[in-house]
Amino acid sequence: MEPLMTASTIVSGANMVALGVLIGVFAKMYSRTKAQLPLGMIFFAGLLFLHNLVGVYAYFTMMELYGAALLPYLLAVHVAELAGVLIFLRITLQ
Repeated sequence: MEPLMTASTIVSGANMVALGVLIGVFAKMYSRTKAQLPLGMIFFAGLLFLHNLVGVYAYFTMMELYGAALLPYLLAVHVAELAGVLIFLRITLQ
């Protein structure tokens, strides 16, 4: 596996962990308040989780189809997503 693809896979895994924590926080919030906003956030985080899950699956099953020139851009997208999710998690936990 290409080093950049490995890095993208690791960053996607970190995204899934952070999104899992967010889903847990919003689920706990919904169970206490029954407000609609946490349900929307669970749905949103769940779709992002699914996006990362499909991405990791695609890396492993179709790695020969990815061009080497594309890999830095995929890594940049995953790193930017991780930065956004971590900021969102920090704000949520405050």
